[in-house]
Amino acid sequence: SHHLHQHKSISDEAKMKSVLALLLLLTSADAFTTTPSGSVRSTATTTTSSFSRTSIVLEASRNKDKVASRSKWAASRGYGLAAADDSGDAGKSVPRLIIAGAPASGKGTQCEIIKEKYGVVHLSTGDMLRAAVAAGTEVGNQAKDFMDAGKLVPDEVIIGVVKDRLDESDCVETGWLLDGFPRTPAQAEALADAGVSADCFIFLNVPDDILVERVVGRRTDPETGKIYHMTFSPPEDEEILARLEQRSDDTEEKVKVRLEQFHANVDAVKGSYTDISVEVDGTKSPADVSTTIVEAIDAVLA
Repeated sequence: SHHLHQHKSISDEAKMKSVLALLLLLTSADAFTTTPSGSVRSTATTTTSSFSRTSIVLEASRNKDKVASRSKWAASRGYGLAAADDSGDAGKSVPRLIIAGAPASGKGTQCEIIKEKYGVVHLSTGDMLRAAVAAGTEVGNQAKDFMDAGKLVPDEVIIGVVKDRLDESDCVETGWLLDGFPRTPAQAEALADAGVSADCFIFLNVPDDILVERVVGRRTDPETGKIYHMTFSPPEDEEILARLEQRSDDTEEKVKVRLEQFHANVDAVKGSYTDISVEVDGTKSPADVSTTIVEAIDAVLA
């Protein structure tokens, strides 16, 4: 009887400890998943995403004031609604950037610097389309016909690819840089309709005569993908020089067609982003251009 009573006491004590532990776990979990003001959170969460969000919120709470100010800024512009299901609080504080500029305006160089500094996912529709062309896919073959004629690839070929890519976890968690997209007012509208919002729209402004000179001398190393210029930045290695290729749409005639189309669209695209637009003089040195861009992005994210 004594042993039975002692066993029952131990059993009750163990139960009590379990209940206390569970209560403590629930209370602490609740404390850590507090939503900062201005952010939007979906009520339907899976267990896995709840745990991952808890860690995101813990990380964010170390810099609560900054997160709150960014969330407030985002909410004031109506951002965050589309990505709320997956991004939680972190989605409001990661950079969402668009960079625009004519062919050879220096976008590639600036994209590398931005990617390095902010850790964003660099998304170039050109790279995605060229990969599709090389793979000989149906959409790739369609794109090739337009690219070889020096024309822009139509919206319906591109938009689905971009929207899906922005929903992937790396873009949601670390932010993104859309390189040269949207190119047309219709694309800008389609992005807005999909709930995609940006923090900053960067436009590199370079006169046409400089652009033509930059494009015609441009060559690509097929093995590394690195771009050189026969006048401004030729390779020092003779072996690399021998294997360089000129893109089929990098001739003077074709670049002029592309510039005409670019100018016809870019003003309307800029009109979609007037409140977040930054125009940069692209004729300056890459370092000077970068300084201007970084200051603009930091000001928006501050």
